[in-house]
Amino acid sequence: MKFAYAGAFLAAVLLLTAGQIPPDLPVFTDVTRPAGITFKYSFGDHELTNIVEGTGAGPTFFDYNNDGLLDIYFVNGRWQKNVSDNRGRDLQEKLFNGLYKNNGDGTFTDVTEKAGVTGTGYGFSSSTADFDKDGDLDLYVLNYGPNTFYRNNGDGTFTDITEQTGLGDPLWSLSAPWLDYDNDGDLDVYVGNYLEYDDGKFRAYYAAAGYPGPLSYSGQQDHLYRNNGNGTFTDVTQEAGMLNPDGRAMSAVAADLNNDGWVDVYVANDAMENYYYENKGNGTFEEKGLFLGLAFGQHGQGVSSMGPAIADIDRDGNYDIFIPDMDYGSLLVNKGKLYEDLIDSSNLAVICGQFTGWGAIFFDYDNDCWTDLFVSNGDAHHEYPEDPVMTRNNGKGEFVDVARGAGEYFQHKYVARGSAGADFDNDGDIDLLVVHLNSTPTLLRNDGGNKNNWLKIDVRAPGGKVPCIGARVTVTVGNLKMIDEVIGVRGYLSQSDSRVNFGLGKAARADLVEIRWPDRTVQRFRNVKANQILTVVKDARSGKVS
Repeated sequence: MKFAYAGAFLAAVLLLTAGQIPPDLPVFTDVTRPAGITFKYSFGDHELTNIVEGTGAGPTFFDYNNDGLLDIYFVNGRWQKNVSDNRGRDLQEKLFNGLYKNNGDGTFTDVTEKAGVTGTGYGFSSSTADFDKDGDLDLYVLNYGPNTFYRNNGDGTFTDITEQTGLGDPLWSLSAPWLDYDNDGDLDVYVGNYLEYDDGKFRAYYAAAGYPGPLSYSGQQDHLYRNNGNGTFTDVTQEAGMLNPDGRAMSAVAADLNNDGWVDVYVANDAMENYYYENKGNGTFEEKGLFLGLAFGQHGQGVSSMGPAIADIDRDGNYDIFIPDMDYGSLLVNKGKLYEDLIDSSNLAVICGQFTGWGAIFFDYDNDCWTDLFVSNGDAHHEYPEDPVMTRNNGKGEFVDVARGAGEYFQHKYVARGSAGADFDNDGDIDLLVVHLNSTPTLLRNDGGNKNNWLKIDVRAPGGKVPCIGARVTVTVGNLKMIDEVIGVRGYLSQSDSRVNFGLGKAARADLVEIRWPDRTVQRFRNVKANQILTVVKDARSGKVS
């Protein structure tokens, strides 16, 4: 009788869950091969043997040639004597980063060698910004060891300017969000550094676990680099109040988390507390993670935090934060004065708790005005595959598992790491790109997400060619207000579409679009028609529609 009752209860739960999932939701189609993406990510060895190799990598979306189409940059591992096994020496000089140009017809062309960005080290992520204000996006590549900074020459090629700019951070860097922390008009960069690997000397661990974890090594200091406006950067970490030499940054995000017009920095650390640096508006920050409930996961435990994803999931005008980890994850919801971890009540603990989460993406995949969540998963210490997670926000504080009906990709398991979201085909819905260990990435085209109405805001810096990082966008539809920001680096080791995409549901127009520029001036547009890309240029008298 007990088993019959349990079976009936489970059937009732499944029936209830199915009843929450509307029919005809979008599906994701794997278009990697027809798109011409042949890149394969390697951790520089044939067998996973240490924490450097297991960390993985993430992709970057950016428009490197200013043609209005999002291109893709992949970083790759390398065989390195102090990291890799001797048996992997046959991979020497065979692993390179990859730049794929978007052709605008659903295909991409590998232009890596022509562009001069094959890479110089063991790569983990990259980020882009127009640091010199010449109208094109420059490329910062983060490595195990010195980073590489490429200036965009504006002709389809890049030049390595690492040494003269001072951005060759020598530590193990994983994340580099760009921000104008002092509102002087120049983009600065925060570099999140991980830990001090010991070349494999530490052996006191249980071999079946795979390899020593993060607590076996000392942490490293993150760095804030101020743009001097003359082509160079200065390390201002200490004077900015960000000195924490024992951090283990997995990824960081820069955004105005407290709605005061100044960009803050949130750092997800591995196996320790996370940092929330609140911008005081005078060139300094105050670390307030513990005070606000942003330092730890649910019930106060330290977790292996991966990449923080931010969005206003409950439409109250405040950013909330989801952080995948090796357990349930954390959903830190802004409750005004403090954050509360709602990972249980949101259903995400049940959905995500059986997996090892890495790359999280908040995006409105069906354009119904509510932010949904994708998470890429994979074992941390072995090449054991796990299911990807796709959930739908039901607008009532709960997420519903919709992976089973989300397409063929979701019927299989992967050893995934970083993931990014972008509308690579400019059709109004957000597509996904996922990196897998020792395998090709997967480009997933969103089919059906644009059945509801949408509005994409392309907010650009003066000159109209590059994104205006730090601009805040608010869209009002009836009684519903939605916020987002021009942010490149989101989630784990990845850079997503810097344009902000809003689902409008059945509404034929947005009642109001407000853009708060980094200098805190506000520009407003009323009765904006749906299903268009609205391009707004700073200091231009009006937006232009493309």
